[in-house]
Amino acid sequence: MSNVTYISGKEPHSREHRLIFRNIDRKGYDPGLKCYLKDGGYEQLKKAVTMEPKAITDEVKAAGLRGRGGAGFPTGLKWTFIPPTNTKPVYLICNADESEPGTFKDRYIMHQDPHQLLEGMAIACYAVGAKLAYIYVREEFPHAARILEEAIAEAKKAGFLGKGICGSTFDLELYVHRGAGAYICGEETGLIESLEGKRPYPRIKPPFFPAVLGLYMSPTIVNNVESLCHVKHILAMGGAEYAKLGTPNNTGTRILCVSGDVQKPGYFEVQVGKVTLGEVIQDFCGGLKPGRKLQAVIPGGSSAKVLRADERFKLKRGDEMVEIGLEDIPMDFDSLAACGSMAGSGGVIIIDDSRKISWVLNNINSFYAHESCGQCTPCREGSLWMKKISDRIVAGKASPDDVATLESVANNIEGKTICAFGEACSWPTQSFIRKFRAELVADTREELAGVPVNHETTLAAANLKN
Repeated sequence: MSNVTYISGKEPHSREHRLIFRNIDRKGYDPGLKCYLKDGGYEQLKKAVTMEPKAITDEVKAAGLRGRGGAGFPTGLKWTFIPPTNTKPVYLICNADESEPGTFKDRYIMHQDPHQLLEGMAIACYAVGAKLAYIYVREEFPHAARILEEAIAEAKKAGFLGKGICGSTFDLELYVHRGAGAYICGEETGLIESLEGKRPYPRIKPPFFPAVLGLYMSPTIVNNVESLCHVKHILAMGGAEYAKLGTPNNTGTRILCVSGDVQKPGYFEVQVGKVTLGEVIQDFCGGLKPGRKLQAVIPGGSSAKVLRADERFKLKRGDEMVEIGLEDIPMDFDSLAACGSMAGSGGVIIIDDSRKISWVLNNINSFYAHESCGQCTPCREGSLWMKKISDRIVAGKASPDDVATLESVANNIEGKTICAFGEACSWPTQSFIRKFRAELVADTREELAGVPVNHETTLAAANLKN
């Protein structure tokens, strides 16, 4: 990044390693094709169409790239799931429905460097044999949709999309599809249903694995924005060289979106596993707000399980198990999973001691109650029940027994729904109760124990007056 100048006040942290975000907040850089070409744009696409498609997939597999959208599944491996005997059209969908609370990275790529995404998508399409691709953009990103459509028109006019790309026999049409603003469309089969013009009810897996039965019942690869951008850089560096970034099984870079109670929230692209949670808070974000203490961290978007500040965790280092504190956790997929949470979408939410835990949990429950698609009864009913119970706790109209009831409801959602939304809405409640039961019980009223819940307390909202 030595030859790149950034806008004053938006310079990257000295410990960042920018690949995907190299051009974000760059001085004099614009989203147009002319600017992108001056910076070496589409050179990797020109290279890709001279290669065997399998060779590109092999490079992505060698790179060890794991999906940056949430689950962390190996990207190259996902590409190989298309049946070798397939005779149907193959589709590729870019999931740009960035709807996980605490996550704000994909929109910057679409706003400031759209051609990077288009180049990564085109290379991926060539690798998997797709001649038609879609970017599914959530409705709340109208500016991003316009920029992408302009970029697609530019790329097509210049021969980087459309027929005979870069003088080859490879054809690709790419379209922007705007969703209606539903969190459930971040789930790949719900997204596919929406793209087909239907209500976004996620499909049952098996048999509806997208790589076999996806869009229009044809093989479909779904990757998110950040994952597809990495494809270009993997081809430029070579898979083996890319794999030297980050740590074993957690290669490359990823973008962390830090929000909440820190002095300098923002986005940071770092080598995976090369920074700890404490370094993110203290070094990258300038520490907590004056006079405050760290209470908890949600490390991977709102659906990730919360971690207490005073917890101790056991991680394997070599052949030994070591005990570490919260701030010593490396920010990678495997370490966060071993500590009982997940890297998720990269949304790191910092909670200091000024926040009431009941308020934080109620805020999350309100979101999931609103976003349930309603297909599965445990989720449709349970997410709303969790909101109503946490409403009562925040309003001071709950009994201690309500905390146990809240936990029971969450337990009866997890693992009992068609898609992972059940886990997404139940894990916050389960983990907050497990880690902060005493704090939640402290916000209830002992005198209400055993008292039948009447109409007033059932409908109690967080702002209900006594």
